[in-house]
Amino acid sequence: VQLVESGGGLVQPGGSLRLSCVASVISFGCYAMAWYRQSPGKQRELVAAITSGGSTNYTDAVKGRFTISRDNAKNTVYLQMNSLKPEDTAVYYCNARYYSNQYWGQGTQVTVSS
Repeated sequence: VQLVESGGGLVQPGGSLRLSCVASVISFGCYAMAWYRQSPGKQRELVAAITSGGSTNYTDAVKGRFTISRDNAKNTVYLQMNSLKPEDTAVYYCNARYYSNQYWGQGTQVTVSS
């Protein structure tokens, strides 16, 4: 399974970015997908997740600002990030999970700074 993220970059506070993650996998719709992030000196943390059935959950810090979605026809999961804050600065990783197997992308840097 290969996961390829894109869409990161530098954005000013209050701005928006949309991350994408394309999965090279058969039966993408069966996978639970998630976005994690890790900033220097901190542990990797779950940002948002979406089940195969489309149920979503978010860490409290991003509720109301970030939206996770998936397009099973395109084998892609998205993370729409609005009202970005400097504390959202991190490397964002895509995660795919199927039962006890999980896979990671290489990460994409998001920097929120004026």
